[in-house]
Amino acid sequence: SDGGVEANECITIYLVSSKDEVGASDAARITPIDLNSFFEEDGKIYGYQGLSITIWVSSISFQAYADISYKSTSDGGKGVTDLKSALQQFVEQNIFGETLLDSKDDFLQTFSSDGNYIRSIISSGEVLQHPLTNGHDGASTLSGKATSDLEVVRMVMDNPDAGSLYSRLVPLVLLLVDGSNPIDVTDSGWELYVLTQKKDLEHEDVQSRLLGFSAIYRFYHYPDSTRLRLGQILVLPPYQSKGHGRHLLEVIHNVAISEDVYDFTVEEPLDAFQHVRTCLDVQRLLGFEPIKEALNSTVLYLKQGRLSKKTHVPRFVPPSSAAEDVRRVLKINKTQLTQCWEILIYLSLDPIDKYVDDFEMIVSHRVKEEILGKDGGSGGKQVIEVPSEYKEDMSFVMFKTKDGKPSSVELDEDQTKQQEEQLKQLVDERLNVIKSVAQKVQLQV
Repeated sequence: SDGGVEANECITIYLVSSKDEVGASDAARITPIDLNSFFEEDGKIYGYQGLSITIWVSSISFQAYADISYKSTSDGGKGVTDLKSALQQFVEQNIFGETLLDSKDDFLQTFSSDGNYIRSIISSGEVLQHPLTNGHDGASTLSGKATSDLEVVRMVMDNPDAGSLYSRLVPLVLLLVDGSNPIDVTDSGWELYVLTQKKDLEHEDVQSRLLGFSAIYRFYHYPDSTRLRLGQILVLPPYQSKGHGRHLLEVIHNVAISEDVYDFTVEEPLDAFQHVRTCLDVQRLLGFEPIKEALNSTVLYLKQGRLSKKTHVPRFVPPSSAAEDVRRVLKINKTQLTQCWEILIYLSLDPIDKYVDDFEMIVSHRVKEEILGKDGGSGGKQVIEVPSEYKEDMSFVMFKTKDGKPSSVELDEDQTKQQEEQLKQLVDERLNVIKSVAQKVQLQV
């Protein structure tokens, strides 16, 4: 019978910027999150022997071509997968009906004919200014990065050009952003922030190169304000790890402040993005007076003596008045401020080595409180490990006992040890994040 071939095993995708790169051995390969998810339930393609699918995506026009080769086809009991239909699930151009180009010659021709595509389509948008100096908002430019050739253009989705551009970017969003779904381009609440390099020096016929973009939704906030929420952000693989995501985020922050929105939030941020976001926010918060005052108070308390000697470890959270000032001026919401607060304390304890035990106690206490509740699990709450296919070593459930009385389910010694190990692992992961962000911020100061 036909065992099928996994999409991940037979499909290779490249992002190319010239026709010379099509077929070249050093072309930039895209590593998708999971190609199997775009095909049948088991992620397999049936009915083909020796199947190889190479997809070329143009970083100039964002059109694509698929080179499909196979030795033979035969129905081994599970039919023959309709490749064109299956491929279109992740490379067709969304609601505008522009599909994968059928002709390789037509695809190659786009590199010369569409060199002006990006520049032309963003011409109807609004060029946004990057915050070039440190001001009261704490924003800063990229350290050591030349930004003069970068430009961020905002396009509202009721502009047909914005929808047309986004529709061409959908395949890359689906391939590269975990858990993503296309935004509704008919909803004018969406705004597209496009980061471009104004002049492509490598290819003279390319007038503007798209490096990345972000999709932001603008909500109404009673009575007379709006909120901005980041739904998607993507820097294309060849331009990642160069500070472009941070540059784009800085511009969006500047818009939130200059337009005096209520706050700026992020929908389900992935770890890599959250790291960049937190680095930027911590740097802005360090220069913000209400936060400086609150930090000084906290640091003075911590330097008085070892917390281990105290009968009660206080909760180290930013004062509500400072949190409100942060939201009002910097547009950082309370959840994100809480994420940054321990990092701010870490940076303010100098030398950190002298206070590291107390600091780790603060983090451990807060993580346990987050999982078990403020009473640390003694007031009718318990955590039980449960098997899970998602992440076996990090799975547990929490439940309350009635009236705080012991439940019929009790933790034996092994389960208690496992719970302690799981909590320690969460604390260690949090400490690693804090130290990583702090190190990055110190290098940028």
